[in-house]
Amino acid sequence: MFKSFINLLFPNCCPACDNALTNPKDFICTFCRFHLPKTNFHPHKINPVSKKFDGRINVHSATSFLYYIKGGLSQGLIWNLKYNGRKDVGIYLGELYGYDLMETDLYNTVDVIIPIPLHKDKYRKRGYNQSEQFAEGLSKTMNKPTDFSTTVKTISTTTQTTKRRYERWKNVENKFVVNDLELFRGKHILLVDDVVTTGSTLEAAAIALAMVQDIKISIATIACA
Repeated sequence: MFKSFINLLFPNCCPACDNALTNPKDFICTFCRFHLPKTNFHPHKINPVSKKFDGRINVHSATSFLYYIKGGLSQGLIWNLKYNGRKDVGIYLGELYGYDLMETDLYNTVDVIIPIPLHKDKYRKRGYNQSEQFAEGLSKTMNKPTDFSTTVKTISTTTQTTKRRYERWKNVENKFVVNDLELFRGKHILLVDDVVTTGSTLEAAAIALAMVQDIKISIATIACA
């Protein structure tokens, strides 16, 4: 009775639609889980996400779990992950997508998962890196290790949200460095981020990783705009 009273005052809410969950064991409501705007790009080597990197950086494969729709379920999930401290959202989505990725030949050979790093100042302000949470979830269901420290962001950059494509690229150009090039030699790397728009941030990080000999780089994000 006490738990029921507490749930009445402070109900568990779906991080996608913000409605109260009828089953407290659920993470998101049944409606939202059924209506997640999945892209289903992962089985296809050529898709709208992979095309973002054509002629820019050599990637083995690239995909996104969801379409980013303004005012939609994916925006609600990512907003809660990035700005409301809901780290569990990133882990949950990573776990879901990890199952899908392991069913394809494009991603089941991944050796290590690397999230796009935050600069230490932004990390200190936010308290966590949302891409790390997504990587953690992927790691659980793909049974692959993560690396959160070898690839670092050396210079703090301004938000990419309002910038155009060229401005986004100049904002992140030469901002990433790989501390140990030998660590990833001959490895298949899965580089992950929350949302891909123009792909400038992922491209800049991939260029730093491409200095590693015999490396294979794939990309996965929670959503694509």
